[in-house]
Parts: sequence; structure tokens; C-alpha cells
Amino acid sequence: MGDFSAAVSSYPTAVYTVLLGIVLVYWVLAVIGLVDFEHSGLDIDLHIEAQADADPSELTTLASYVVTFGLNGVPFSVAASLLVLYAWVASCLAGMWLLPQLQTLTPLPDGVQTIVAGSVVLLLAFAVAIPLAAATIRPLRKLFITHAALSNHALVGQVCRVVTGVVNARVGRAEVAQRGASINIRVWAEEPNALTKGSSARIVDYDAERARYRIVPAA
Repeated sequence: MGDFSAAVSSYPTAVYTVLLGIVLVYWVLAVIGLVDFEHSGLDIDLHIEAQADADPSELTTLASYVVTFGLNGVPFSVAASLLVLYAWVASCLAGMWLLPQLQTLTPLPDGVQTIVAGSVVLLLAFAVAIPLAAATIRPLRKLFITHAALSNHALVGQVCRVVTGVVNARVGRAEVAQRGASINIRVWAEEPNALTKGSSARIVDYDAERARYRIVPAA
């Protein structure tokens, strides 16, 4: 237990420990509905979907990396969280077993050894996390169904079910039943309202500029 605590709180794992803490706080906020996990941060997935038929070299640098490493198809927040989690685990294990061996191989002063060996572990952990995250994302892609293939205005007038804790002018998501399946869409509503998770609502308008629907409580 002592080795684990030392590895988690020392360089390089401490870097991923801080990032993991940020990820945990973020998902707590997402669960209670204070952030919209699919459309917060860098909206990379929307950018990639808009250029789905383009060559990766024509995308932005970051988006092209996402496609190349197989991290696309899910919200950026999901991909980033998986990368941080796997990198933290790999760095922690390496910190307990590999880092002491690396430090003995470098004929450098102790402080420099720690930085050099730790930096190697930091990069190796991230490199290991990429294929692991990509493998995890592969079966998750089918859970994130987009409505790009439908006419956005075709959903106006239909009933949906709220899936976030709150719906306001900033955040909100809902599901619309379509031919036995459900489509997950971005929604917003004027405040105050009584919309909570599980509430039925009616779609009354589509905001093309922000790619979201306005809803009101269903009668």
C-alpha cells in the first residue's frame, strides 16, 4: 500500500492523478446535469462528422489525430476520460515496478534521474493508453447515435423524454423514439421549468445555428 501511495503522489503519476481528479469532478457535474458531456470542451466529433468524407490530412491537426488513433465516434469528453484513466493506471504500475529499474540505468545525479526516468514513464503511459482507449471506444460508438441523417425539422412536434437532470438554456438532452430505436438529441428550454430526468416534453423548434431543439413540457 505504501508503494502505491508513493507512486500515485509522485512524479510522473502525480500528473495523471491531478488529471484524473479533474475528470472525476467533470463527470459528477455531468451526472447532476450542470454540464453537457457530449457538447462541452472541444467539439471535435461534430467537426469530424461535418467532414466525414474528407481525407484526415484536410482536418485540423487535433481532429486528424483523433481519427488516426481510433478515438472518434464518441464525445471528446469520453475519449479524453478514457485516455486519462488508462494513462494513470499504466503510469502507476510503471512507477511501482519499472521506474526504479530505469533510475538505476541512468548515470545521472539523483534529481536528474528522477526527472528523466519519470518523463520516459509519462510518455510511455500515454502511448499505452491510446490503443487501450481506442479498443474501449470501438463498441461504445453505437451508443452515440446522431440525428444527422434525419431532417432536423422533422422532429419538431414530436414527444421526447428528458435524460439529463435539468434542462435550461445551456444544457439538456432528450431521447426521441424512432422506428423502435431512440435518437439522442440536444435540447434546451426556457426557465423556469419543471423538466427533470424522465419528464415528457414536446419539441417545438429547431435552432440550426446551435444544432439543438427547444422543448416545452408535454401536456
